[in-house]
Amino acid sequence: MAKKSITAPPSFEATLKELENIVSLLESGELPLEEALNEFEHAVKLVQQGQERLQNAEQRIQILLNKNEQAELTDYN
Repeated sequence: MAKKSITAPPSFEATLKELENIVSLLESGELPLEEALNEFEHAVKLVQQGQERLQNAEQRIQILLNKNEQAELTDYN
C-alpha cells in the first residue's frame, strides 16, 4: 500500500501569483465559458485561502504586540 505524502500548502506569495495568473486569463476573454467558470471558482478558493493566511498573520502580530506591551522594561546600565 502506497503512503500518501502530505505537502505543505503553497505560500501566500505563490497563492497570490496563481491568482494573478487566473485574473489575466479571465481578462483575456479567450477562455471558453465553462473553463472560465472553473478558473473563477478556483480563484474564489484561492482568495479564501489568502484571507485565512492574512487573518492568521494578523492574529500572530497582535499576540506579539500584546506580549511586548506586557513585558517589563529593564535598565541594563
